Amino acid sequence: MPDRKARRGKGDKSRQRLRTLLLEDLRQGNFQGTMRRDLREMYDFYLDEDARDRLSAMGRMKRWLHVVIWLLKSLVRKLSPTRRILLIVCLVLYMFSDVRARYGAMDISIDFRLFSFVLLLIILMLELKDKLLAHDELKVGRAVQIALLPKENPGLSGWDIWLYTRPANDVGGDLVDFIRLESGRVALFLGDVVGKGLGAALLMAKLQSTLRTLIPEEGSLEDLGRRTNQIFCRDGLPGKFATAVYLEIGPDEGQVQVLNAGHLPPVVLHCGTHESLPPVAMPFGILSGESYHEQSLAVPPGGLLLAYSDGLTEAFNEAEECFGDERVEALFPALEGRSAEAAGQFILQAVDRFIGDRRPSDDLSLIVLRRWAGSESTSAS
Repeated sequence: MPDRKARRGKGDKSRQRLRTLLLEDLRQGNFQGTMRRDLREMYDFYLDEDARDRLSAMGRMKRWLHVVIWLLKSLVRKLSPTRRILLIVCLVLYMFSDVRARYGAMDISIDFRLFSFVLLLIILMLELKDKLLAHDELKVGRAVQIALLPKENPGLSGWDIWLYTRPANDVGGDLVDFIRLESGRVALFLGDVVGKGLGAALLMAKLQSTLRTLIPEEGSLEDLGRRTNQIFCRDGLPGKFATAVYLEIGPDEGQVQVLNAGHLPPVVLHCGTHESLPPVAMPFGILSGESYHEQSLAVPPGGLLLAYSDGLTEAFNEAEECFGDERVEALFPALEGRSAEAAGQFILQAVDRFIGDRRPSDDLSLIVLRRWAGSESTSAS
């Protein structure tokens, strides 16, 4: 009896938790917006760009008919062979759900809709199981990735420094890191591996380990770029590469040494103007014999240097509009006079307002350097 009561109590609590969970889901609101976003992501995932272009040229009724057919075909192709067969059987059973036959004097009627529902539920449970297992592995990967990233922003006399990165998925392909050099200078680098997700995250870890190994050894930025590129060409995968920008600053100095491997150029903001240097070399991992060159940027007292990944310029909103270079440049006047962190947060808030409820399409990373004016440097120290 006590065991039966205990089991009944556990069952009541389980049902209560499920009821509470469903009520909480309803209270969260924006159900319509979330469904619209999920349907859009499903449309983009299952239909390639060519199919979407063909659909846009069709009339409304024809387009909806083709969407249903093409989505179903794409779904069937993406399933494993066993689950593909189960789904086909499920659809056949549903289409011929009511089967009637006569056996002697008896009329026999069989409804296969229940079997169809059970098969569909089995497929859904199998797919959910795979997703949850993959999600658990990605959580571990995210924990490892966070452990590899710097725990705090570096401090350096004369400079206010802020580093930031956020992945579009559980793990990302952007890299933000720094190393303190024996000379007292600080090396900061921002990398962006092509693509996103687990594959990009693994290549990001390789880029980080390569740079951390080579930076203290190499005497010049040209050699650093050449050696990094050789390693990526030797050990990388076809079609995979990484852009990167390396910044080296010294205490109370305004000159920034720059190595740019095909990355978006860092920008210096001061007194309403902005200055940048174009990249002069290919990304790492494309041409094994590529040459790399050191550049230099001057940051006046009170000036701001901003380096960012293309997750900023290529952020999309629900209307498929891109944030773009023009919107980034429109933020520049509001960044002056702010601390490094305040400037970075201002940029993030602007991007988040722009994309709205849409899921980020790419990893986003920032390095913001503000050179203290004379009085600020004294008070900060």
